Amino acid sequence: MSKKALITGITGQDGSYLAELLLGKGYEVHGVIRRSSSFNTERLEHLYADPHDLASRLLLHYGDVSDGTAMLRLMERIAPDEVYNLAAQSHVRVSFDQPEYSADVVGTGALRLLEAVRDVCTATGKQVRYYQAGSSEMFGATAPPQNEDSPHHPRSPYAAAKVAAHWYTRNYREAYNLFACNGILFNHESPRRGETFVTRKITRALGRIALGLQDTLYLGNLDAKRDWGFAGDYVEAMWLMLQQPSPDDYVIATGEAYSVKDFLAAAFGQLGLDWQKHVQIDPRYFRPSEVDHLQGDSSKARRRLNWTPKTTFKQLVTMMVEHDLELARQERTLRNAGHVIAARASA
Repeated sequence: MSKKALITGITGQDGSYLAELLLGKGYEVHGVIRRSSSFNTERLEHLYADPHDLASRLLLHYGDVSDGTAMLRLMERIAPDEVYNLAAQSHVRVSFDQPEYSADVVGTGALRLLEAVRDVCTATGKQVRYYQAGSSEMFGATAPPQNEDSPHHPRSPYAAAKVAAHWYTRNYREAYNLFACNGILFNHESPRRGETFVTRKITRALGRIALGLQDTLYLGNLDAKRDWGFAGDYVEAMWLMLQQPSPDDYVIATGEAYSVKDFLAAAFGQLGLDWQKHVQIDPRYFRPSEVDHLQGDSSKARRRLNWTPKTTFKQLVTMMVEHDLELARQERTLRNAGHVIAARASA
């Protein structure tokens, strides 16, 4: 029989790439989605099949990590072999505006899932392997390069909640002998990245600027440096962690850091444009407390998991620019045909 995996946050960037990977390995994949009056499964449309088709191996369930009882019921009904907790309010700047919600979903949400996993393991005697999505933001003001032993110094409610989730996971591993791993992933991007995250915000605006649909891009701190990789590479590391003989924590990163200015130059350079003619600074996009430099040391993962990133920074930028240029072409075609295109909101 094929393995079963349960993914919270399956409708997000990482969830969609992870679902692809697991389906390709023959898994039966179950995803948790939040009820909404509008469809929020766009990133999964190429994977989804009619649930009435008995051959379908991607099954979606309504739920939310803020509801521990519902999570336990899902866990009991599905009886997964592996659980990947990717659910989060994942926008760092927004976490300053919604700190309590961010703490509940990101931190306490992980605790609820760990309790559900523990209950199922105790009741059935089955080992359920658990992956917790950590974040480089946990290191915050800690000097780079950051590895698994670097001290945490969170600089946002989001980061503080991720630190709590990290230590809940370690505690349940040590106290209850759960197979529970923390993946401390540094920034990972793709054409599926949400459009309010800075890299996608840049490439989405660039496509529109190149085709005359937009003139100005508003950003915040251009000097922040980040270790940017490709999300499709990073989900492989998640899976590899749960295939090991024993659970542990791993930093996943490229080991290279680039500033927002560097990303702008690389992206606009792809289309022969000067970013400085189109970018303006808007104070609303600055965080109350900034994180200046995140750069990961993933030598442990490379050594123990035999994992290495396959996509370079330049390849990542090219991939995202080409994707969003095509979206802009489609938008221009619709506009030329007389369709009204709603103004885009940025956060």
